[in-house]
Amino acid sequence: MTGPTIDRVLVDENVELSCVEWRAHDSGAADGATPILLVHGLASNAHLWDGVARSLADSGHHVVAVDQRGHGLSSKPTSGFDFGTLTRDLANVISHCGWHSDDRAHDTSPSAGPPFVAGQSWGANVVLELAARYPGSVSGIALVDGGTNDLADSFADWPTCQAALAPPVLEGMSAKKFESFIRSSHPDWPEEGVQGTIANVESRADGTIQPWLSRENHMTILHQLWEHHPSKRFGDVAVPVLIVPADDPSNQRWSVGKHDSVRRAAESLPCSVTHWLVGDHDLHAQHPIEVAHLIDLASRPGFFD
Repeated sequence: MTGPTIDRVLVDENVELSCVEWRAHDSGAADGATPILLVHGLASNAHLWDGVARSLADSGHHVVAVDQRGHGLSSKPTSGFDFGTLTRDLANVISHCGWHSDDRAHDTSPSAGPPFVAGQSWGANVVLELAARYPGSVSGIALVDGGTNDLADSFADWPTCQAALAPPVLEGMSAKKFESFIRSSHPDWPEEGVQGTIANVESRADGTIQPWLSRENHMTILHQLWEHHPSKRFGDVAVPVLIVPADDPSNQRWSVGKHDSVRRAAESLPCSVTHWLVGDHDLHAQHPIEVAHLIDLASRPGFFD
C-alpha cells in the first residue's frame, strides 16, 4: 500500500473539501471490501483518522477521510454549518468518489460502494443525519463517541452550555508549547494520533499557532449541535449502526449520562451493535487499530445478523 494522496472536492459554490485518500492493495479490493468514509469531530481534522485509515487500507478498503468545511485544509466559508448543508457536502464527496448507488448503476465491481461511513463526536451527529437524509449514500454507519446524546439534556440552557464548551484561546500560543501540551496530555497515544492532533492548528511562520476553525464558526457549530436531537432521528436510520462509545473512568461527570444515551440509542435504532472501548474521547487517535478492526468487521456481511 502506498501513502495517502490529497484530493480537493468542490461541494458548493467556492467551497472545496480537502480529502485524504488511502488506496488499498488490488487484492483487497477484489475481495469486495466496502469503501470507507471517515468524518472528524468539531475543531478536529481528517488526519486524526490516519492510523484508522492506514489499518483499514491494509485490510483492503478504499478509504477517504474528509476535512469538513471550515476545518483543516478545506475552504473556510462563514456559513453552511447547519446539518442540511454539511450532509450535502458529504453526499457530494460520496458522489465524487463514485460510491453513491445512483452513480454505479452500471458498475458491477464489488468495492464500488455505497460506503460505510464513520464519524467521531460531532462528526457522528453529522453521519447520523447523513444516513437519515441520504439513505442511498451509505451502507452502514459508525458513531464513535458521539451521535447518541441530545446535548440540550446535559445543560440547563444554551448560555450554560456555551460557557462550558467554548473552546480555549489557542491563537498566539507557541507551536512548541502546544505540541508539548498534547504529548503530556496523551502519553499513551501513538505518534500518528499526536501528529493528527497537532494538525488541528496552523503553525505560523512566527512560531505560533492558530486553530484552522475560527472561533466564530466553532460557536456556530456548537449552537447547531445544541439544537440537534439525535434521539428524534434514530427511527429514520434504515442502515445498520455500529456504536463505539469511549468508557473513560476519569470523566464520571459524563459517564452516567453517556451510558443512558447509548442504551436508549441502541433500543431505538432499527439495527445496531454497541462496543465500548476504554479510552479518551478521541478513540480513533488513541486506539486506531481497535477502532479500524471494529469498522472493518461492521462493514462486512454478517456482522449485524
